[in-house]
Amino acid sequence: MPGTTNLRTLYDVQQLLKRFNVFVYVGKRLWDIELMALELDNLYQARVLERDVYLQAKMVLKKEHREEEKYQQER
Repeated sequence: MPGTTNLRTLYDVQQLLKRFNVFVYVGKRLWDIELMALELDNLYQARVLERDVYLQAKMVLKKEHREEEKYQQER
């Protein structure tokens, strides 16, 4: 998948999923992140995502999930 090797933000991951007509909005940011991770897993298992793109996206989601959990605990 050319041009997708630089995933840094949640928005980047959303745009990647959008290429496969996957739109995620549950209404709670933490749940959205978790669902995006599941969708990424499915796309990777279906062999439509390259390994490096998959791993980059998963790392972004893991970071965002960790930050969101921290934010929720501080509230």
